[in-house]
Amino acid sequence: MTHTATSGAPPAPPPPPGTRRTAFAEGADRLRAAATTEPGRLRVVGAVVALLVVAFGAVTAWQTAGRAAAADDVLTGSQPLSSEAADIYRSLADANTAASSGFLAGGQETEAARERYEEDIRTAAAKLVTAAAGSEPGSPATATITELNRLLPQYKGLIERARTYNRQGFPVGGAYLRHANATMQDEMLPAAQELYESENRRLRGDYAEAMPYPWAALALGVLALAALALLQRRTYLRTNRVLNPGLVAATAAVTVALAWLVAGHSLARAHLGDSRDHGVRSLDVLHDARVASLKARGNENLTLVARGAETRKAGGTTYDAYDLDYRREMDVLSARLADAARLADDRAGRRPVTAAAGNTARWRERHAAARAQDENGNYRQALEKVIGGEGATGECFDNVDAHLAAALDHEESEFARAAEAGRDALAGLPAGAAVLGVLGAAGVVLGIGRRLSEYR
Repeated sequence: MTHTATSGAPPAPPPPPGTRRTAFAEGADRLRAAATTEPGRLRVVGAVVALLVVAFGAVTAWQTAGRAAAADDVLTGSQPLSSEAADIYRSLADANTAASSGFLAGGQETEAARERYEEDIRTAAAKLVTAAAGSEPGSPATATITELNRLLPQYKGLIERARTYNRQGFPVGGAYLRHANATMQDEMLPAAQELYESENRRLRGDYAEAMPYPWAALALGVLALAALALLQRRTYLRTNRVLNPGLVAATAAVTVALAWLVAGHSLARAHLGDSRDHGVRSLDVLHDARVASLKARGNENLTLVARGAETRKAGGTTYDAYDLDYRREMDVLSARLADAARLADDRAGRRPVTAAAGNTARWRERHAAARAQDENGNYRQALEKVIGGEGATGECFDNVDAHLAAALDHEESEFARAAEAGRDALAGLPAGAAVLGVLGAAGVVLGIGRRLSEYR
């Protein structure tokens, strides 16, 4: 009698005559068949874990490369361009102040005052070229730079006409100076401020890209470690061997990469945050303070140039328009100096700010004395108290400007130190993570291969 074997699953029905199965279907059948044996299951599990380790290395390299590039842009790109834009604003405002001071001196304008004006104009022109080279084509910053390049020669022409008529004793020189000042205040400085704000937005964007945690890479790293632990536990339960050298090496590679990622990015985030909170914010406040001092000085000079030609009502009382603007800018200056003192995180940063605040208070006192002389009809005495030597308001302004420049230099160095440390904390991490990911995957393959050899 013939007996037919009935154990196992019935064979798959043969395909209809003339029909050829696809390679994908045949491969799926082989995979299912292999998964029914221990070596086949081990191959599938090993492949999944190896791919997970490779994915961890690749995603870590991708995310940290973007953050490292953004951190480098903070240090070498957007922040320096923001400082360039601030210098453009300061140079233009200082040129306007120097021009009004020289006008007040009339035929007695010193060579130093003239050279200060010319140097400011050259600085503004040079930094506009630098800003144009660093801006993106077609961006709003490029349009603003083009507008400033158009206005700068017009402003210089108005100042030269004002000087020419002033030397000849023609009152029309004052009108040209006021026209030049209006061009500066109403068109050029707002454009320079827009450029500064545009570069600041770019800087904030770089910080926003550099500082967030790489959550995808962190999640894959934890998942890869968990998968390796489960695979080693599975191996131990089936072989009673505590260690598999390949899997141990893979675990070590993933652990090093994950620890490097956490430590490196945490350090980078801390240093970049310090550069923003105690560098960029202090620089912004000090920039505002310096601009306010320049505007205040320019308005103080124009009060004597206009001699009441420009008035404005406030609270039902008529005031000299330029003197009102002077008071407003001095209030801004005092407020910004208070902010700068609060943001300064060391003695070296607070010292020049405190000195500037003291000179600002003396400036207010001397300005009040000069205004009293002018309102009493003593124009020459008032002029001496504004543009004279020792004891004049100009002395206070120069001291405020010098102390603010020192504070800015200090905060620039503090920013550079912190931002460089943040960038360096990510150095090598993208390439290192990629290499460790490949080594980890190789360890998984070797470990599984050694286990499979026992079945042969």
